[in-house]
Formats: sequence, C-alpha cells, structure tokens
Amino acid sequence: ADVAYLRSVLPSTTEDAFFDYLAGLDASEVTISAVPEGSVVFARVPFLQVKGPLLVVQLLETMLLCLVSYASLVATNAARFRLLAGPDMKLMEMGLRRAQGPDGALSASKYSYIGGFDYTSNVLAGKLYGIPVRGTIAHSFIMSFTSLEEVQPRELPPLAGGEPVDLPALAESWLGRVCELLQTPPEKANRGELAAFVSYAITFPRDFQGLLDTYCVRRSGLPNFCAVALALHQLGYRAIGLRLDSGDLAQQSKEIRQVLRACGAHFQVPWFETIPIAVSNNISEQSLEEFRQEGSEINMIGIGTNLVTCPLQPSLGCVYKLVEVNGFPCLKLTEDEEKMTIPGTKMIYRLYDAASHPFMDLMALEEEPSPSAGQELAVHVLGRLGEASKVVPTTVEPLHRTYFRDGQVCEPLPSLPEVRSHVQVSLSQLSPAHRQLHEAQPYPVAVTERLHCLLTELRQASQ
Repeated sequence: ADVAYLRSVLPSTTEDAFFDYLAGLDASEVTISAVPEGSVVFARVPFLQVKGPLLVVQLLETMLLCLVSYASLVATNAARFRLLAGPDMKLMEMGLRRAQGPDGALSASKYSYIGGFDYTSNVLAGKLYGIPVRGTIAHSFIMSFTSLEEVQPRELPPLAGGEPVDLPALAESWLGRVCELLQTPPEKANRGELAAFVSYAITFPRDFQGLLDTYCVRRSGLPNFCAVALALHQLGYRAIGLRLDSGDLAQQSKEIRQVLRACGAHFQVPWFETIPIAVSNNISEQSLEEFRQEGSEINMIGIGTNLVTCPLQPSLGCVYKLVEVNGFPCLKLTEDEEKMTIPGTKMIYRLYDAASHPFMDLMALEEEPSPSAGQELAVHVLGRLGEASKVVPTTVEPLHRTYFRDGQVCEPLPSLPEVRSHVQVSLSQLSPAHRQLHEAQPYPVAVTERLHCLLTELRQASQ
C-alpha cells in the first residue's frame, strides 16, 4: 500500500525498478550505534551513527531526526528545571492543555519524566508509560458549588469505624474555630468553596487536597481548607496537600505555612504543619530562580507551558549528514565553521579527569587505536583547529554502543525509569563549571591529530 501511494504522487516517469527496490527493502544491511539514552551530549558530537546502503540511510533521515530532536529538546528542558529546583523538590508535568496536539502532549509527558520530573497530570501517559500520575481539583469544580446544602452524600464514617458523621456540619463548626484563631470573619469564607472541599473530602477522605485561590486565599480558601482538614482529622484521616495557582506564590507559601503551623499547634495536630504545598501558574526557569532567592515553603511545582513548548528554544537543531560513502570520507564545506561536518566514520570518547568529571569529548577515526587512561593525547579543539593541545585523561569512556545490526536490536534497551536515572547520573558527573545554567564554561569537543589532518586535507582539496 505504501509503494502504491508513492506511485500515485511521484512523477509518472519514475522507473518501475525504483518501486520494486522499495518493495524489497529490509533492514538487515543497516547498523545503528548511538550514545546510550539519558546521556549528556554536547554540540558537534554525533549521538547517532547509521551505516548501510546509501538510499536506505537517506530514507531514514527525516524519521530519525523527528524521533530524536523533540525528545532531546524536552528532556533537556526538563533537566534544566530539575537542576534549578534541586533534588528534593517534587516536579509535576502538566502541559497537556498547551502541548502541540495529543501526540506532542504524550511525547512531552514521556520525555519530561526522562528529564527528571516526578509526575504527570496526563493520565494516558501514565497508562502507556507507567509514569506516576498526580493532579489536583479544578477551579471549575469548586465554582460549581454554591452552598453546603448541595453536598450529597453528607455523611462520612470514621476511619476506625463507627457511626457516620455529618461532615458538612462538622466542617462548618471547625470553620468558626479556625476563623477565630486566624482573626478572619467567618462570613467571608465562601460557602460554595467549603461545600466543594467537603464533597471532595467525602469522596476521597484519604486523599483530600484543596485548591485555595478560587476566591480569596487568606479569607476563604485557607480557612475552608483548614476547617475540612481538621474535620477529617477528627475522624482519623489526613489531608495530603493544597495548591496555589495565582499571586505571589513564594510569599503566599510562607504565609500559608505559618497558618498551618498555628493550626497544628493550637489544635494539637502535629502533622498539620507539614501538609505539602504545591504551586502552579505559568512557572518558568525565572520563577524557580525567584523561589530560591526569596525562600519559600513550596514542596511541589506543576509546570506546563514553559516545559512542553520549550519557549526558550522551540526546536533543537539536530542534523543528519553524510560523512563517508563507498569508503571515502565526505566533507560539507561552509564558511561557517560550526556548520562544517567532521568527515569519516568516527569513534567518540569521553575523557575524565582525576575528580571523575568529564572534561572533553574526543572524536577519532574508527580505525584509530583507542586512547588509554594515563596516555598523553594530542588533540585539536573544535573552534580552535589551528592549535594543538596535550591532554592526559584519567579515564576514557567509549560513548557509542551498537543497538541495531542485521535487522535486529542487539543491545538491551533500558526501561523508562532506567533512562530517567541515567540522566541524573550523567548530569551529576559534570563539573559544576559545566553544569551551571548561567555563564557555564564551554565544554570542549576535540578531534585527534589524525582526524584533524584528514579534515585539513579535505578542506584544502575543496578550495
């Protein structure tokens, strides 16, 4: 069917032999090697190498670029958020509404998790990929209630058993006590919001959480949440968290933590002061930096638009270039050195220093002997090709592994959690000077003396 479709769109003069060739294609002549998933890769370093018949590998170009470019972009963006947030902050991907269609949304959920996020709000991504799913209640749910009379059912049995209790009445009695402690007028607490919280608590007594900013956080959302959480506590249950979605999130988190501590101390509920605080609302890298500078009591951050759409860099400039054909190295020559290809079939090595930090990636021709730890190497750093440098690595790591050969996957593919873990290990190995997001030192990528000579020879021959 695919070949028939191509016949219908290609020029009528296309030879039948071409379509016969396509119909008989198989992958047994193709070999693919790559940097392991989750590895840090630097500019100019080929992270995928494809060998095979010219026509076949040309046909693979667009598909492979599509598969790796957005995946690498989103995983990198997620890793940046993780670095800024620190290892202890819980991060939730919630970009489904703003993603580039359902396919883009599923991809974003998957690659955000790989990059270091803990959860997704995309339930389908949870089902398909096993990503832990988290979410909170919506403003529309809270706004759909107007009074406690609308709560049905009304009763909740204590966790330890016993007679069911009228939870709306119990929560309203607690509201008066909370408002007295906080010195806020009880009549300012929106009863529709209280009803929404109570209804949610009756349905999910072990998983009660609140969204506090539908009306007024200080006068309504926070007192209503505390009242329902204390009512649940009286019946043996614990609230699991609350969320803010507007305003000065860092400052509000500190004010809310003070209230939770005050309630916990006054009503003798020790766990109350540790209720997790989650925030959302167009969170960006700048937001995380401000949270860190100002200090906050935030425990979980939900990030959507600035994660899945990657506004700081909407696309990743991956390229797929021919470097050798019929045993002869190829060079794409351009006045812009950054766009010039590195010829020949290559091996890639990562060189480590005595502190176990990678300090350079080295490209060598495939037939060259592998560099050894402790061996002095003559290298030419890209961007400074006229200058030779001497380096002595403490450890040498070959980066590429062969994953596809003779039509079969020949290397076990890691699970999603394994890839996610490898991302954090890869990032942790970088020196702080290379890992920092602002004013990081450039990471050098170099070629061997022999590859440098080939590059120079081809450049001169093309002039």
